[in-house]
Amino acid sequence: MKTIEITGFGGPDVMHLGERPVSVAGPGELLIRVAASGVNRPDVLQRQGHYPVPPGASDILGLEVAGTIEAGDLLELAAAGFQLGDRVCALVAGGGYAEYCVAPIAQCLPVPAGLTNVEAASLPETFFTVWSNLMERARLQPGETVLIQGGSSGIGVTAIQLAKWAGARVFVTAGSAEKCEACLALGADAAINYKTQDFQEEVSRLTDGQGVDVILDIVAGAYVAKEVQCLKDDGRLAIISIQGGTRSEFNAGLVLRKRLTITGSTLRPRPVAFKAAIAKACLKNVWPALADGRIKPVIYRSLAAADVAAAHALMESSQHVGKIVLTWGKTS
Repeated sequence: MKTIEITGFGGPDVMHLGERPVSVAGPGELLIRVAASGVNRPDVLQRQGHYPVPPGASDILGLEVAGTIEAGDLLELAAAGFQLGDRVCALVAGGGYAEYCVAPIAQCLPVPAGLTNVEAASLPETFFTVWSNLMERARLQPGETVLIQGGSSGIGVTAIQLAKWAGARVFVTAGSAEKCEACLALGADAAINYKTQDFQEEVSRLTDGQGVDVILDIVAGAYVAKEVQCLKDDGRLAIISIQGGTRSEFNAGLVLRKRLTITGSTLRPRPVAFKAAIAKACLKNVWPALADGRIKPVIYRSLAAADVAAAHALMESSQHVGKIVLTWGKTS
């Protein structure tokens, strides 16, 4: 099978097409003939040498795929409602940048009706992450207000739509007027250009000084101090990435007085059972909304797998709004 290999840690040019034997599915797994592979920020970090591969995971980049079921135990597949030839998308701990990918059956979901494989490949990493953190850890409720940092990112466009689906009022930050407009078009109630506006001041203005109930943060670093200020009593801050750095200084007294919750999580190293529970929740709650168009995948660009360096360069440029996807042949 063709794969994307890296010659060593570094820039996008360290990646190239290679070949390996086709992977073999073990107990509780299936083999997917991959049509499309989602590109995510953790892929960039792994390529740079900043994101070690979890024990037992493939060293090949790629955390989400879509395609058709090529092989697997027929009884296990049937028990999960699948059969050979079904179109599925899957969250994996590695191995997604390849023509074939092994995935735990419990982390696979049917491609929502009406979606292409490119669209389906953009779903698992962001929807699993946002559901787990926004809906479960941060317990976003109807009628609450949420601030989403990085609203035009893959995580951001997913979080906007899930938060609106949940009945929340949604504020976002983005880095340009065009990105702010894109977020508003997806349903955000207000968009803050963090390059020209102070998000803490804007949140205070938009909420008449009350603050927001929930913040979904992909930045961390210096943002945390301002986010503690932005939260109202019993507010919840969910940190899911540290693009702004690992060190934060904030007013702990406010955390006590406001009864704040600050939480964080990573998804990749969690056990299959944990991810399976998220998959079931997404299948029940979100997949119907994807099938009827209430929630839509946001694809910025799809590129052939051979152009993976260009895909990573695009990701690092932060010019995109939504997801970047690699394709391996026919994708419909």
